[in-house]
Amino acid sequence: MKYKKNYTASTEETVVASRVRFPKGKEMFGMIESRLGYGRMNIICGDGKVRIGAVPGKYKRRLWLREGDIVIIEPWEYEGDKKGNVTYKYRKSHVEFLRNNNHLKCLETE
Repeated sequence: MKYKKNYTASTEETVVASRVRFPKGKEMFGMIESRLGYGRMNIICGDGKVRIGAVPGKYKRRLWLREGDIVIIEPWEYEGDKKGNVTYKYRKSHVEFLRNNNHLKCLETE
């Protein structure tokens, strides 16, 4: 699904957002709070809980994460309230799109 937005100001420009991935099933939005080392981090999840997020082996060298990044986390079947896997990291343009369309309201701390 492509989203198009036309902004008309003094200079006309067209911004086209590419496909943005949304959480499916048990997945949810999360924001990295702090790094713990060894591919683990504290993540503030969309349901208000803080989980320890782990980067699965197939993503370890491809997925570079920092504090403040918006990610998709999938809670584990067991210890789901405490731990989960990080499955996707959003780019800056995707985060702007999600914030503008109120999809990240659950992570805002104001």
